[in-house]
Amino acid sequence: MAAMRTFSLALLTLLAACTTGTPGAGSPPPDSAWTPLFDGKTLDGWVNVQCAPSTFTVKDGLLVSSGIPTGILRTARMYENFELELEWRHMKAGGNAGLFIWSDALTARGQPFSRSIEVQVMDGVEKPGFYTSQGDIFSIHGARMKPDRPHPNGWERCLPASNQTRPSPEWNHYRVVANEGVLKLSINGVEVSGASACTPRKGYICIESEGSECHFRNLKIKERPASATPLNMKDVAQEADHFRSLYNGVSLAGWRDAAEKSAHWQAHDWTLAHDGKGGDLWTSEEFGDFELMVDWRLAGAAKEMQRPVLGTDGLEKKGADGKPELVSVSDAGDSGIYLRGSSKAQVNIWCWPCGSGETWGYRTAAETPASERGAYVPLVRADAPPGQWNRFHIRVVGEALDVILNGKRVIKEALLRGVAARGPIGLQSHGDAIEFANIYVMRIKP
Repeated sequence: MAAMRTFSLALLTLLAACTTGTPGAGSPPPDSAWTPLFDGKTLDGWVNVQCAPSTFTVKDGLLVSSGIPTGILRTARMYENFELELEWRHMKAGGNAGLFIWSDALTARGQPFSRSIEVQVMDGVEKPGFYTSQGDIFSIHGARMKPDRPHPNGWERCLPASNQTRPSPEWNHYRVVANEGVLKLSINGVEVSGASACTPRKGYICIESEGSECHFRNLKIKERPASATPLNMKDVAQEADHFRSLYNGVSLAGWRDAAEKSAHWQAHDWTLAHDGKGGDLWTSEEFGDFELMVDWRLAGAAKEMQRPVLGTDGLEKKGADGKPELVSVSDAGDSGIYLRGSSKAQVNIWCWPCGSGETWGYRTAAETPASERGAYVPLVRADAPPGQWNRFHIRVVGEALDVILNGKRVIKEALLRGVAARGPIGLQSHGDAIEFANIYVMRIKP
């Protein structure tokens, strides 16, 4: 059972800076025929990554994106080499959406979108020499590509060779050929954009929601044979099939006392903003063994503060004069993640020199054995500067706690002695402004 107490290699990879991936299932048959990606009646074969149920719906045979909140709908499995066709239309001028190719399963740290190659789906919004609404192709959030034509500013973005997009509310036809890391886009029958040396080059296909209503229809795919040479890890997008979102971007559905808490815990599109008042926020569900991913950033103004230094023994260091050893830090506040209904079992968010991930309730408890106290101190400080996004990956199995912060392990198998076998997950209110996003959970089966 030792494997249940540590992160798997695949999950460590998932958190490590979005530069590697794990191979996905579902290799295509040779010379496969065209297959519908959307049946016109249901969203079978698609996964709503972190949006509300109302964001992506089916109406009159169309796949409808409301645009609210910002987020993505992805295919249930990965694709490598393929031809893809679809039609889209925006329902108002200036609308924005997108088609993601070779995407990761989950959104990137501090972003509503995933690492992928984006094929722009936009209406009538252009800045010459920078971007267009005529079928730009560009890499986002850690993906890489070489545009067919160099961008004037050196960006990894291919501007279209000609303008072929029809304005809202007319329909447009996209044909995407994705093969061996090479991408080509044709709009209404004319090839306009392309890229090569794409990384990753196997992954999910996503529909993007970005602020305005957009309709899709006639989505179909024809798979080509997989590469004869096995792909490297870096060429394959990241899987996360068993994670699901705990925050839907439009409300506090799934959280206790939602009406009471909504004045201080507010749904701001893809972020959940807290003003530091009104008490903690707890999930309606209870969890036993689980893995949790959550992005956070301290949103208040940072001030230079003197904070104590913790030793590897879990105690505050003292100088020769017996006084606490203090160092100056940029401090923007305090919060944390509560586990299984316990405020003692808290993964701390703060600006102390040791960094976030510290487990205050156990480190400072009188009953904690001296031999265990140091396990609650982060192994390394991995925090981004105040105001920037961080990502926790927290794993709780039995009484064992592991924490990865921004791709670095900070807590390894610290014991949460006496913690309940099941309980809700909580976001701490500690008097300071903080934002949360991309809150994903996966239950671990015994």
